[in-house]
Amino acid sequence: MTLFSRLLGFARDMLIARIFGADWMTDAFFVAFKIPNFFRRVFAEGAISHACLPIVVECKDQGGDPAVRLFAGKVSGTLMAISLLLGLLGVMLAPLAVLLLAPGFAWHSPIHTLATLLFQFCIPYLVFITSVALFASLLNAYGRFAIPVLLPAVLNIVMIVAAIWLAPELDEPISALAMSVSAAGLIQWLALIFFLYRLGLLPSIQVDFNHPAVSRFYNNLLPSLFIVSVTQLNLLLDTLVASLLAVGSVSWLYYSDRLVEFPLGILGVTLSTVILPRLAKCHVSDKPDDFSSTLDWGLRCVLLAGAPATLGIFVLAEPILSTLFQYDEFSVNDVQMAGQSLRGYAVGLLGYLLVKVLVPGFTARENFKAPVRFGIYAMCLSLLLNLLAWPLAHAGLALATALGALANAGLLLKALLTAKIYQPMPGGSIFFMRVVSACLVMSALLFAIVTPDLWLQQPASVRVFNLVVCIGLGAGVYVLALVGFGLRFSHLKIVPVG
Repeated sequence: MTLFSRLLGFARDMLIARIFGADWMTDAFFVAFKIPNFFRRVFAEGAISHACLPIVVECKDQGGDPAVRLFAGKVSGTLMAISLLLGLLGVMLAPLAVLLLAPGFAWHSPIHTLATLLFQFCIPYLVFITSVALFASLLNAYGRFAIPVLLPAVLNIVMIVAAIWLAPELDEPISALAMSVSAAGLIQWLALIFFLYRLGLLPSIQVDFNHPAVSRFYNNLLPSLFIVSVTQLNLLLDTLVASLLAVGSVSWLYYSDRLVEFPLGILGVTLSTVILPRLAKCHVSDKPDDFSSTLDWGLRCVLLAGAPATLGIFVLAEPILSTLFQYDEFSVNDVQMAGQSLRGYAVGLLGYLLVKVLVPGFTARENFKAPVRFGIYAMCLSLLLNLLAWPLAHAGLALATALGALANAGLLLKALLTAKIYQPMPGGSIFFMRVVSACLVMSALLFAIVTPDLWLQQPASVRVFNLVVCIGLGAGVYVLALVGFGLRFSHLKIVPVG
């Protein structure tokens, strides 16, 4: 389901690149889209789940469905009230928000005015996304994963429709994309209400800030917001600094980030979504061995799929960008510039993935202090490393964010090991060596058969065919090398995660 949604996301970005290119208007849209997309990634891909799932599992264990509905109703009411207030403030303060996010957009310049308008069009999405994230977490707690992970597909479909049919009818075509963001938020909200009603889990919305469970939820939510948003905050800082660099830098970073988000969404977000309810249940049931084995399973999955994805993106940066986006307004120069930042982000892909799996090891036990502390360290490191933008331009910003993610993952893993909350299962070192060896074989093949400069001059149909062949050969060689080095699927030590 996640793969389907992410492929639609690529189709959306390919279409935007083809229709709008990478100029000052797309820079304005991507700045305006940064904030709603930031909220989507923070709320819908982690913060709400980390804050409420341990409480929902406990309510379900102690009071059944009525207790879950009561908790969800009170939390959703308070979230909607806060979101409406923030939305109104956002409309009024939009010019200032754009200036803070992109100081390179001069006050009341055409690009600043356009970005402000587009941001105001996107604001209703911010009101819907908190309730969408809460309702999705309820479905996850009951083992219903398909609908929540398909929700991003709604956003992609609505944006595609707007780009094709609505944009040509408007005086400012790019504004169709911003309008479609809010429309997608409403559709997602209505869809979740329908499915919760079908399952008998639709809560009665109430505004109650004094309920003990609601207070506990908000005590969890504030640190959860920071834990989940560390990487996203770094990406916002990337946009801020990129607005001071060459025209197109914001767009180059956006497209390269989107490509790294593909494996991160399929593997990292999915694993986090699946193991968090399992970890919370193990903690409530006082089963530390099952808790540790679930973490071990997640980490092995990350290494098995994340390591080749990292190397594949690094080696095939320009070929992937060229195949997906090099049409009409997206030039060869855009491909080369975006390829530099894509390699920078790829360096940290394993870090991003590991954080998605390691953070639930803390939040399932309602321990938020350690991840917050480590997140602060990582963000400060990334901020310091943003000085790399001086010699490396926008690629230095991507590399700084990547190194911060790796540092964050290392600190989280060390803390879990030191506290003996996570104890690696036997055979971990051999598993690691087999994966690394197979990755080296795959990388040698890709380096031998790929010539990026030649790739950029090929017709579009040839680029597509060649990319499919390269990915297929790389994946095939990787799997064969794993088997040749003695890896078997049973080495993952699969545990039940339903």
